[in-house]
Amino acid sequence: MSTLLLDLAKARSEGQPFGITSVCSAHPTVLRAAIRRAKVTQRPVLIEATCNQVNHLGGYTGMAPVDFVDLVETIAQEEGLDLSLLIFGGDHLGPNPWRNEAPDIAMEKAKAMVEAYVAAGFGKIHLDASMACAGDAAALDDRTIATRAAALCQVAETAAKASERPLPVYILGTEVPVPGGADHVLDTVEPTSPDAAISTIAIHREVFEAAGLQDAFARTIAFVVQPGVEFGSDNVIVYDPPKAAGLAAVLDNYDSLVFEAHSTDYQPEAALAALVRNGFPILKVGPGVTFAYREALYALDMLAGDLVPGYGERPLRNAMEALMTGHPQDWRGHYHGDEAALRLQRHYSYSDRIRYYWNRPEALAAVDSLFRALENVAIPETLIHQYFPQFDARDLSGRSVEDILIAAVDAVLGIYDRAVHQDSSQSPAMPA
Repeated sequence: MSTLLLDLAKARSEGQPFGITSVCSAHPTVLRAAIRRAKVTQRPVLIEATCNQVNHLGGYTGMAPVDFVDLVETIAQEEGLDLSLLIFGGDHLGPNPWRNEAPDIAMEKAKAMVEAYVAAGFGKIHLDASMACAGDAAALDDRTIATRAAALCQVAETAAKASERPLPVYILGTEVPVPGGADHVLDTVEPTSPDAAISTIAIHREVFEAAGLQDAFARTIAFVVQPGVEFGSDNVIVYDPPKAAGLAAVLDNYDSLVFEAHSTDYQPEAALAALVRNGFPILKVGPGVTFAYREALYALDMLAGDLVPGYGERPLRNAMEALMTGHPQDWRGHYHGDEAALRLQRHYSYSDRIRYYWNRPEALAAVDSLFRALENVAIPETLIHQYFPQFDARDLSGRSVEDILIAAVDAVLGIYDRAVHQDSSQSPAMPA
């Protein structure tokens, strides 16, 4: 694994901060976009899988950790990327997928998941035991969270040694934003208090040392805190540096630590750059890139209706509406309001719960129909202007559907790339 992650804290303390984008997605188009950008920049690319997406039981993608690694490495080989530039991270690894079960049962499953991640070659491990399980108090105290995280860490250490993998680096913390964004309207989000951050670090250090995990704790590179950024279904809370100044100052006491920023999706570039400068150099993005993918797909769906005789009126959108209403378990409880509001959220929410459906057969078939409809069809520049006004029409002229989708995702990744590499003289060209 690249040493880049180990250099983040040193760079900050030396007054030359830089960051890294954490691409948290299992979607093949998003992965290909991230890998193409890495091929152009020749910088390491951090790709993370979450506990719900990928786990030893398959997750909602149907992939175990080793399958995810195989998928990413296959795409990297197809794109000609040196595999040494890949960094694999495991996100929110803990009992969250089984939080409706008793703590001991959920933790055993979490241990099996962590073991599978480390054995598959994931070198950045975020241990998240912050979610309450059945019978737990609604909000767990720091010591309980730290104790459960230490138990998971012990499994990770053993798995790395057994599989002859490099020992992982760890991300810890207790104020962990809900995976995938908030499920309600937000007016404001308060940053973690400095005292709470200091206490969290101290308790984890104490618990890990008591468990004989001093070496593992020394490889902890970041703690997850809340810098005051979040997104809900239809609004975004933008980072306000003065509000988080006290929290950022905590890092002055820890030469080897930075903070990891979750839920940075949809933040303006200036806010992302400020996060990096202020000690939050690991910027996680997930729904934001699949939102861009869906946005481009829907634009192409409308474009094809204008351009291809017999294609119909938005058949892709209609197929996704039928799929999501027929299988509501992945959005119900996250979206609220009357039927009109729910319909809009199913397709256009910042929470992007539609991402859970793209790998279903019905969605794959609908996307394939769109690809076939536009295959070998020259898209006029005027229609590119109409449906992709964010691009210079000449940049997309002659591009395949897949390339247009990758360009849409890459536009988001480019924002992050510029924010985390603020001293770069220029941004790389859009991947071909």
